[in-house]
Amino acid sequence: MSSLLESKDLLRQVVMIQRFAVLATQQKERPYINLITFAASDDLAYILFATSRNTQKYRNILANRKVALLIDSRDNKPSDFSKAVAITALGLASEVTEDEKDKLVEHYLNRHPTLTKFIHRPETALIRVKVNEYILARFERVERIQVNEKS
Repeated sequence: MSSLLESKDLLRQVVMIQRFAVLATQQKERPYINLITFAASDDLAYILFATSRNTQKYRNILANRKVALLIDSRDNKPSDFSKAVAITALGLASEVTEDEKDKLVEHYLNRHPTLTKFIHRPETALIRVKVNEYILARFERVERIQVNEKS
């Protein structure tokens, strides 16, 4: 198996297992971060998360669609220094349109069924991040994986 295929497999494993990510947006030239729950598409081309429209992160996305998400595999153990993986997803965020919403809400709720009431509130927006690139960081090794590369 090639190194790129191994890296893509590791990327897929971590993204599909983890349920939380750190979202970075920008607020007037300053970084702004939040912990979010997420669901990735099967092909890893996009990541979904839900937020109230009355939040700073939502306003930041309206002002600047460029976002980064950090997803990691740490267990808070000393072995994390050599074994943990940190994945940064870089992309553009936008609210899901009504035409697509039902299918994507279903996908999101398959990962997070406890958020059913929250996602169906009128003030809740479902956000899709179209991922352009993943940065896979391991101890002393960093790789960039373009989403449009064939898996």
